Amino acid sequence: MKNEEQMEQQETQETAEAQNETNTEEKTEQDTEKELTVEEQLDAAKKEIEELNDKLLRKIAEFDNYRKRTLKEKTELILNGGEKTIVSILPVIDDMERALKNMQKAEDVAAVLEGVELIYKKFMDILAKQGVSVIETKDADFNVDIHEAIAQLPAPTEELKGKVMDCTLTGYKLNDKVIRHAQVVVGL
Repeated sequence: MKNEEQMEQQETQETAEAQNETNTEEKTEQDTEKELTVEEQLDAAKKEIEELNDKLLRKIAEFDNYRKRTLKEKTELILNGGEKTIVSILPVIDDMERALKNMQKAEDVAAVLEGVELIYKKFMDILAKQGVSVIETKDADFNVDIHEAIAQLPAPTEELKGKVMDCTLTGYKLNDKVIRHAQVVVGL
């Protein structure tokens, strides 16, 4: 019986040792798999970093190109921005040249005056299309935002006190921005 017990113990011991060896081999395989997984993760992270770096470089280049293009467009706009206005004024210059030639030969002053008035009206229409407007001063209250007082005279009536009595230089606005103040005489 002792032999049988010893044999059973020996078999149990051998089975336990075999299981330990199997467990050790499994752990070694799992550790290897984990290491591979970490290496694979590291490779994947490196690839992702490379892709992100590539995207970043492309975006930087794209932004730089955009910046250069807009700078070039701004420069062209500044240099050639007045082209539209100048082209629209050229017909007025042509009319002025014709008027000057006709003034030398003309004997009828009224006809010459009418021609100059037509040229003036045409010129003012062109300016209006460009957003330029005249600052009205007739019977207007004095306003420091749009008027420049060059003189003050005693007002002949109470109603003219603080009002514009005379305009010596016409003022202009460009799209509601004063580009030249109207020079006026104000009543005291």
